Parts: sequence; structure tokens; C-alpha cells
Amino acid sequence: MRRAGVRRALDRWFAAPAPFLTARWLWLRSLGLIFFSVFYSLWFQIHGLIGPTGILPARDYLLYAQQAVGDRAYWLIPSLLWIDASHAALTTLVVAGLIASITLTLNVFTRTSIAIAGLCHLSFVAAAQDFSGYQSDGMLLEAALLSLFVAGKGPPTRAAVFLLQWEWFRIYFESGVVKILSGEEQWRHLTAMDKYYENGPLPTRFAWHVQQWPHSFHATTAAITLIAELLLVWLLFVPSRRVRLALFALTAALQIGIILTANYAFLNYLVLALGFFLIHDREVVPINDRSVASIERPIRRAEVVVLPAIFILSIVIFFARGSLAARFIDPFRVVNNYGLFAVMTRERYEIEFQGTSDGRLWIAYPFRYKPQIPTRPPRFFAPYQPRFDWNLWFASLGTASQNPWVMATQERLLANDRDVLRLFAANPFPHAPPRAVRVMLWQYWFTTRQERARSGAWWNRRLIGEYAPMAVR
Repeated sequence: MRRAGVRRALDRWFAAPAPFLTARWLWLRSLGLIFFSVFYSLWFQIHGLIGPTGILPARDYLLYAQQAVGDRAYWLIPSLLWIDASHAALTTLVVAGLIASITLTLNVFTRTSIAIAGLCHLSFVAAAQDFSGYQSDGMLLEAALLSLFVAGKGPPTRAAVFLLQWEWFRIYFESGVVKILSGEEQWRHLTAMDKYYENGPLPTRFAWHVQQWPHSFHATTAAITLIAELLLVWLLFVPSRRVRLALFALTAALQIGIILTANYAFLNYLVLALGFFLIHDREVVPINDRSVASIERPIRRAEVVVLPAIFILSIVIFFARGSLAARFIDPFRVVNNYGLFAVMTRERYEIEFQGTSDGRLWIAYPFRYKPQIPTRPPRFFAPYQPRFDWNLWFASLGTASQNPWVMATQERLLANDRDVLRLFAANPFPHAPPRAVRVMLWQYWFTTRQERARSGAWWNRRLIGEYAPMAVR
């Protein structure tokens, strides 16, 4: 009798078709486009970030890791770049990822495409050091692994769909939990959104306008965020289709609001697309694919082993972040802790590189995406992810000694390194390298409506002082 009950449970979760064919079609196309945005972004950046003469060369990092921990390094840094981390190898990695993302978007060789794109992304993330490890990278790698079980012929199983729903739930709920556990008074007093729009890493033009709105609006959105993350997401487990549809509409509106006001790369697009699995078809019918929806497929052993393991690990890691299980699986970023905006930044600082040829006139290196010129409006560019500009925002919250890669950038600028200079909008020293490069720290804040009407500036700024020691050629 007990064996029959186990068999029925296995059939229900791992063989019976789940009515999510439309959601699957939308999700896999979205996943392909998100991967395309990742590799398209890296096409312009990877050599300057981790190339042989980049800011943090992957080749040097891998060599040091092997010398430090021996063969354990292969597990701790799971990357194809162990084979070769040359300029050509990095280009090959990006091209392979781009091709896989395109075939996935076109619904061609779906599982193979997901596997190649995921492996290429993991290879970069594992070796990119300070230029990776964002929560969005972990979200994408976890979603890619789970999507291998959703893709393919025949309808997805309940277990495969549930694990993607579970990732969606954890992103929201764990973000709500860390806001409470962090003790951040701005969330407690509902003032977390009052300066959020001007203090985030890369705000948009619309963020300037929203920042001007009254505190009552910002307090309301802070409360809605907490309610949605801590309470409303539990409606995922209500079987009612109408309830889930309403939940999708609410959370989708939240993500669209974030997309309009901040450039968080592909993060919000990924969370928005995961929400498609809140909406199921009224019945299991094929949607523009060759699925035979009425036939239950055999139980795959891999699903029975991998999916429950991921579910259990996600719970263990949530309650025991530093556990042995967490350390074991952490290098692969396929089971992650999430928690966004636990602590809100109070002020905005910006790092600026300046060079000189004569020791008197200092010229700023222009950024492509970061706030710099006060009269230049903030831009929309997500899901494109400028990892260099993004990292400088994090570095501005710390010191130069905590971010040695900033000083490594100075050294590359002294050499007029072509790959590193591609990370900037232009090279102010095209004919000969500068004699010296310094790094200055500024404080920025949005102008008011009156200030912008008077000066045309979107930003106010004031010089704080030197961020890092001057580098001299």
C-alpha cells in the first residue's frame, strides 16, 4: 500500500503533464532573450574586464588559484577558461553564448541551447572575480538549470514547473525577510524609497521625475513592496487561477515600475518572466510546439534526483547560509540565497578617473553609462549590463583598499590599454598615454524642478576629494 502511494505521488509530480505550455513557451523565449542580453553586453566588455591585459585578467586569477589550493581550484572555479583564457578564447566563449541564446529564442535545440548558454555564463561568472557574483547572475544560472527540465518534447511536469515557481517565490520572499532582519530603519519608518531613485546604481531619466514626487507616494510604495514580498507572494500556493492571475498582474506592475526607474541589467526582466508560471492554461493542450499533451511521459531519473535536491538545498541554505551544503554547491550558483535592498544607501557617490599630460590640466575619462556630466540626462539601457560602471557604484561605497581593481584600472589607463579604454566613452589621450592618473570622489544628488528649469542640469555634485593614490607613469 505504501509503495503504491509513493508511486502515485511520483506519477503526479514527475510524469503527469502540468498545464503550463503557454507559460513555458513565453518563458523559454524570454530566457533566450535574457541570455542574449548577457552575451551581447560581454561582447563589448569581456576583454577589458578579464582579458590578458584587462583590469582583472582571468588567466592570472586561475593560475593563482591553482597555486593556492591545488586541484580544488577546478571545483571552486568551474569555468571553461581553465582550458584557455586568451583573447581568442574569451571571444569564443561570448560567440558560443550568443549563438546558443539565439537558437533558444528561436526554439531550436532548446535543451542544448540552455546548457551551452548556461555553461558559458557560468564560465565567465566563475572567473570574473569582482565583476560577477551579483544576485542576478545566480538567479539566471539557477533558472537555466531548472529550465533544462521544463524544456523538451511533451508538456512539463509539475515538479519542474514548481521549482521555477519556487525560485520566483524565494526571490521575493527572501528579499522581504532581509529587509526586516537587517534592522534597516528606513524600511521600518517607510522612508526607504524617499532617496532610492537618485541613490541606486544606474537610475533612468524617469527616476528623476519620480524622485520629485511627495513622501506620501514614496511611503506608499515602500509599504506595498513589503506587503508584496512578505505576504502577497504566498498566494502562489493558492490553486485558484484568478488569484494567481491577480498576483501576476500586481508583481508584474512592480517589476515594470522598477524597470522604468532603474537599470538593473536583466534582473527585473528575469523576475518578470518567471512570473509567467503563475498563469496556467485551463487545460493541457499543445501551444505551437510538437508536444503530445495527452500522453504522460516516463519518469526521468534525473528529475527525481535533481529537483528534490535543489528544493531541499534551497531550504537548508536559507536557514544555514554558511553550512557545509551551501559551501559545497556555492561555486556553481545554482542554489542561491536572495535578498535585494536589505539596506538602502543614504547618499550617492561617484568615482571619476582623471588623467594629465603636464601635471596641471586634468581631464576626466568619460563614462558610457554612469552619471558624470550634470547636464546629461540619465539613460535607459537595461537589460544591457555595463559591469564596469556598475561596479564603480559599489566601489564608491567603500575605500580604495577594499577595491584594488580600481587602482588596477589606473595602471591600465597609464598604458592606454585598448581593451580597458573600450569600457569608457572615449580616450582623452589618443596620441600618447597620460603622465599620471588620479581617482576622484564626488557626491551627486538630483536637482529639483526649480534647479533644472534654471540650469538645465539633472544632477548636483560636489567634490569630496581623492579616492585612490595617484598613479604615475
